[in-house]
Amino acid sequence: MAKQSATLNNDIRLSDYLSVGLLARIIPPQVVNSALSHHGRHSQRQRDFPADTVAYYIIAMSMYRDVNTEEVMRIISEGMNYLGNSAVKREVGKSAISASRTRLGAEVMKQIADQVCKPLAMGEQSAGFYKGLRVVTIDGTTLEVDDQQSHRDAFGVPGTGQGKTGYPQIRCVSLLENATGVLFATTLGGYHDDEKVLAIDTLKQLKPDMLCLADRGFLGYPLWQTASATGAQLLWRVAKNRNLPVLKSLPDGSYLSEIYPSKETLKKMENQLSIKPITVRVIDYKMPLVSGGEPVYRLITTLLDHEAYPALELAHLYHERWHIEIAFAELKTTLKGSDVILRSRTPELVRQEFWGLMLAHYVARKIIFEAAVFRKEEPKRLSFKHGLSIIRRKLPVSGSFSPSGL
Repeated sequence: MAKQSATLNNDIRLSDYLSVGLLARIIPPQVVNSALSHHGRHSQRQRDFPADTVAYYIIAMSMYRDVNTEEVMRIISEGMNYLGNSAVKREVGKSAISASRTRLGAEVMKQIADQVCKPLAMGEQSAGFYKGLRVVTIDGTTLEVDDQQSHRDAFGVPGTGQGKTGYPQIRCVSLLENATGVLFATTLGGYHDDEKVLAIDTLKQLKPDMLCLADRGFLGYPLWQTASATGAQLLWRVAKNRNLPVLKSLPDGSYLSEIYPSKETLKKMENQLSIKPITVRVIDYKMPLVSGGEPVYRLITTLLDHEAYPALELAHLYHERWHIEIAFAELKTTLKGSDVILRSRTPELVRQEFWGLMLAHYVARKIIFEAAVFRKEEPKRLSFKHGLSIIRRKLPVSGSFSPSGL
């Protein structure tokens, strides 16, 4: 027979007092509970480690990558100190943590990330906008996971001439809000998933007030068509040898052209007879003073008005695309610390851990954004590493809240 859960006065569980007040301010309990209800993951009976608390714990786990799972529980339970010296800290063992995470699954955390991770920049005149358009970037990256056969089967392994080698990897594609460093609209897959296929779902999350930057690896008629259908504006790099006929030369050196699917791509598309060329504006430029730069850089854009959007400004703006590389480094190095891999032992928990990692990155970036607004500075001028260090120190004493009470 199961033991009765430890309680405080008025049948309040000790687990209700985990110190995740800071996380709960950024990720409201109603969002967590909505995701739990949608997927039928609310705890069916009173547990030492209920489902709503598990969700916050998974995020905290990514905040403290250099300690084991039980120690993370002890860290965030320090907020119970306000109960007095006689307070008893509830210990939750590794097996109980694993079982609770398994019951929760990955889809709950994905839904929370989809709901919470949103752009933050405010006001069209802020540094996050170019002439009223919110500047965002799309790109993809990979993360290594624990070397289990189930992970190799689920996600895939990089290949070499000598066969498959190294750790299994997951692949994700995200949008980045350039001004704030926030990653959003993320699509998760395995190493064997084509980045362009994953990008389709991410690009569908673009909004009409956005200007999306992308490297040449994403160019293709289907992706361009998908992205432009959202009403967003696009500024993507293309290979300098791509055949783009000059339809009309413009005074700033750019010209109008059109793109059309290749024969191979066209064969795979439905309603082939309805496929029409898409008009684009082409911008070719050089960077002779950049060491190791390429002879010619070529961009295409939906911004056809050369007077409103001069070629020189767009060429300069495109190079902000590198901000997403910085964000991925924060995710993979600063947050993960010395860990080489995501530490979960099943494919479902790997996915769950990934969404916890994305949420942890968002929490840190949101707090840095708030600090930047308070100090009237640009968020990207504040150190992510320093901000994360402060959050890690303050999280245990950030104030408790009761998930079941809220």
